[in-house]
Amino acid sequence: MRLKPFFLIARASQAVSAAEPSSPAPAQDASPAQALHCERLFDARSGKMLGEHTIVVREGKIASVLPGRAKLADGTESIVLAGRTCMPGWTDLHVHLGQQSNPQSYSEGFRLDPTDYAFRSVGYAEKTLMAGFTSVRDLGGGVSPHLRDAANQGLVKGPRIFAAGKSIATTGGHADPTNGFNSELEHLLGPPGPTEGVINSIDDARQAVRQRYKDGSDVIKITATGGVLSYAKSADAPQFTVEEVRAIVETANDYGYKVAAHAHGAEGMKRAVLGGVTSIEHGTEMTD
Repeated sequence: MRLKPFFLIARASQAVSAAEPSSPAPAQDASPAQALHCERLFDARSGKMLGEHTIVVREGKIASVLPGRAKLADGTESIVLAGRTCMPGWTDLHVHLGQQSNPQSYSEGFRLDPTDYAFRSVGYAEKTLMAGFTSVRDLGGGVSPHLRDAANQGLVKGPRIFAAGKSIATTGGHADPTNGFNSELEHLLGPPGPTEGVINSIDDARQAVRQRYKDGSDVIKITATGGVLSYAKSADAPQFTVEEVRAIVETANDYGYKVAAHAHGAEGMKRAVLGGVTSIEHGTEMTD
């Protein structure tokens, strides 16, 4: 039998285990409530599918989880989810809410302003939330820290966002923002540096992390190899030395950051691991 999921996108005020239903909300709580009557409930803590349960939501937060079709106070709005399975929201650990790939993506980089990308990201964030993802890790994009703040303030609809901000690359690497520019334009703009997330030394590496801290990032992202969607010549060649990676990780640790490494090629992954990164993204040519 195919299960039709219903994601709980209300923000939980406390950790609630479906296996250990919480008590009904106090009678004196006059805030309007909604009751979701779920035919089935997935308990993520135990990994078990449970039978019928009632989820009580107040002011956008889960107030209680009750077994069966619970009898609630008069005035409670009841939503019967017949044939549906309720479950906690999902988490996506690698998104880019500030952009969406399309045939015009590269040329749009020359025609659109940061404000245009910011407006687009609002729609992407809401679509992500309504698809069932209540938390995401945005690994690269200047708009993501601002989108996170707007969502946290209730200005836009979106999931909880843990934002990397601008990814850190080396000259000509996967996240070098000037890749593909003609020589005149490149010379006019000048070479990007640590502020723009491009490094070429240990000192640059430390400065780039500190800039991400200044920008309000939640996590650090590096591009340890080329990528399939960049103008770099190779998608798998290593693009950092071990010493550069280690400098990034050490500085990130000073600020309580984890470091995620985009990596396709084996050598770049090896250097990232030796340098101390927390996670490898993609891992296309990973070896033992």
